[in-house]
Amino acid sequence: MERTIKPADLNPDTTLVLDVRREADYAVSSETIPGASWKNPDQISSWIDAVPTAHDVVIYCVRGGSVSNATVDALQAAGIKARFIEGGIEGWKAAGRPVSSKRPL
Repeated sequence: MERTIKPADLNPDTTLVLDVRREADYAVSSETIPGASWKNPDQISSWIDAVPTAHDVVIYCVRGGSVSNATVDALQAAGIKARFIEGGIEGWKAAGRPVSSKRPL
């Protein structure tokens, strides 16, 4: 299965999008991808069982590096069709895709 998706290819209205930025990175940011739900990557064992296996899941962190790779590995190992956004939320914004104001933790 592919591990990544280009920002231009993602429709957040038809895909389950999970924001897996580390808590400190999420806390200092004011933006999120519209419709995304934040999940703490350091506590993946507490939420992975609730992620549906029947749907495509797209995750993102700040730049699409180690956090996204480790989270995709865990999700795919659990049978979840997961990919991450190339470049993370920074790549998303650089591609001109929309962001919205996030709710505080």
